[in-house]
Amino acid sequence: MNTDQAFEFLKAAGLSEDNCVETVRRWLREKKIIYLGKGAFQQNDYIIQDTEEAINLLNDAGVAPSVGIQVVQRWLYEGKIQKVGNGNQLTEYIANVKNPKQVINPPSDQDKLIRELKAKVKVQDEHIKELEELHKSSVKTFIQQRNKLQKEILNLELEKNELQKETKKVLKDNIELRSELLYLKEKLSKQGKRVPEKVHISSSVQTLDYRKKLGLSKTASEKEVLTRYKKLLKITHPDHGGNPVVFHYVKTDYDHYKNGM
Repeated sequence: MNTDQAFEFLKAAGLSEDNCVETVRRWLREKKIIYLGKGAFQQNDYIIQDTEEAINLLNDAGVAPSVGIQVVQRWLYEGKIQKVGNGNQLTEYIANVKNPKQVINPPSDQDKLIRELKAKVKVQDEHIKELEELHKSSVKTFIQQRNKLQKEILNLELEKNELQKETKKVLKDNIELRSELLYLKEKLSKQGKRVPEKVHISSSVQTLDYRKKLGLSKTASEKEVLTRYKKLLKITHPDHGGNPVVFHYVKTDYDHYKNGM
């Protein structure tokens, strides 16, 4: 018998944990047991050779015979004691018992209550485990949704930045065109020529020039032009934090584009 088995044997006999430890240490010094145990008992693994040895060990540990007989009976029935020994009054009593299981005291109401409580605790533990799994799953779903929203926000911010760049480019082109127009007017005035009220530009040139301002290709459709114009209009609108001057230029350019078609 090893130290783990000896401790379990004494514990089953009702000894306190301190007494069990002291007795196991003493038995170890006296070489009645060996050091290190297997851990949990296996069915049909003999721990003690016979009831004679078991009774002697319990007597040595100071266990009362009335308690010791029950422990020996139970261990004999469970197969932890190999056989019934001879030469001892208590072991002879056990040998005369036809069914050792009947000698074992039936479980008390307290034992039944403990088993019921353990069963309830087990059910609650399983329920808690299910709730924890559900919580983990919910947290994972929320994180995925948050990451998706953050990605959408990032894409919208990138799109907004691109539109702002295009707006600045349109504004710059518009300013350059107006500067060129003023330069031409001044040049014509110095030459003594009449400055025309309106400079006629063919509709095809206006259309291509406006598409270029919007950053679109020459073959862009009217729908694409209108979509880009609405985006610029929304970004530059003063109600949305845009610049009123830029908003005016964007709207005026589109009006000129429509009138020149």
